[in-house]
Amino acid sequence: MTELATRAQAFGLIADGVATGLSAPWRLYLARGCRYLSLSVGDRAEWDAWRTHLGCPELSVRVYDVGGEIRRSSVAEVILDGCRISVELVEEVSTADLDRLLVVDPLVEPEER
Repeated sequence: MTELATRAQAFGLIADGVATGLSAPWRLYLARGCRYLSLSVGDRAEWDAWRTHLGCPELSVRVYDVGGEIRRSSVAEVILDGCRISVELVEEVSTADLDRLLVVDPLVEPEER
């Protein structure tokens, strides 16, 4: 595909991924003019598979509170022919998950310098 100029081409990009065995995104948003395509997936394995398939070099993670629930949003993005494509995974995390980020894992040995 040389250009994502039409809706059919953008949806074809997703159909190609599904045809290769990737799970279909549970939500797909295509902006008017085909300059932004957003995929939402259900779990980390799907997120990894889609970002690998699309070759997404840009990754970002955001943790936020929604009414007392902590969520982590992982987003991978790539620009193909002027169209920004993002793959997003939103997961609920517990405070125990956050605590693990603050504690050194006793099973991992420190690097030698």
